[in-house]
Amino acid sequence: MHAISDSDLLASFVNVSVRERKAIPIPQDVDWDKRDFLGWRDPKLPQVGYVVIPADDDLIGIQLRETAQKALRRPQCAWCEDVTLPNEVVFFSAKRAGAAGRNHNTIGTLICAGFQCNANVRKPPPLAYNGFDLEAARVQRIEQLRETVTAFARSVTAAR
Repeated sequence: MHAISDSDLLASFVNVSVRERKAIPIPQDVDWDKRDFLGWRDPKLPQVGYVVIPADDDLIGIQLRETAQKALRRPQCAWCEDVTLPNEVVFFSAKRAGAAGRNHNTIGTLICAGFQCNANVRKPPPLAYNGFDLEAARVQRIEQLRETVTAFARSVTAAR
């Protein structure tokens, strides 16, 4: 992912009001080379998260809200699909963009609580069998993450 200016970052948000957009905290010291999307939590509102996803030549910013869940088992992140997660996974919902969002239509998914998916897919996966190509599997996981987050971003904006 390439570096994004603060103004472009804020302008990318599709499911927030002008007032909400002005209140979005901008993350600092981002390592852009190791990112397929940018995700962060709001330090003042711990239930709120933000993701900015590159989709083709566009940026799609999405505000997410953590929804309380009671799981009997530990859920798997839908984005990185890591089976050896060192972190928690929570259910996030996002208002759809445009009129659909104003009519309270939402979409939800399970995501790593601190948006660690970028780091999770870059770890070498567990060895499946002798001769298993770890690097090819890692590259495939990175590509799958890009496709998954882009599909999520498109589903938020589809109802515009």
